Amino acid sequence: MKISGEFEVKLNPIDGNAEGRDGVTLNRMSIDKTFLGDLNAVSKGEMLSAMTSVKGSASYVAIEQVRGTLNGKKGSFVLQHYGVMDKGEDRLILEVVPDSGTGELEGLSGEMQIIIDDGKHFYEFDYEL
Repeated sequence: MKISGEFEVKLNPIDGNAEGRDGVTLNRMSIDKTFLGDLNAVSKGEMLSAMTSVKGSASYVAIEQVRGTLNGKKGSFVLQHYGVMDKGEDRLILEVVPDSGTGELEGLSGEMQIIIDDGKHFYEFDYEL
């Protein structure tokens, strides 16, 4: 099953950032999202990122727990993020953590894509249940 929709995201710094060195900035952020569409849910999570001194080169990892409804089925699941930018060329992997689905979403698996267009955030979620 493949669905799509829009989401809003708020990132806020978390105290206790690691000290970056040699031109690298390390950050720790909280994630708060609201998904709209066939995925009608909110999520909370954390992100760790590394920004290099080279414009357009960075990376991040994140974990977020999504709670709400997916095509009318109620429950929660966890998404794991892995993102790398190499001088502006990006690669992003978002996958459902195996066996993280609860309630009517137990057994959920899948991958999500994030699209940013004109400052708005959209998702495409290809999943099996």
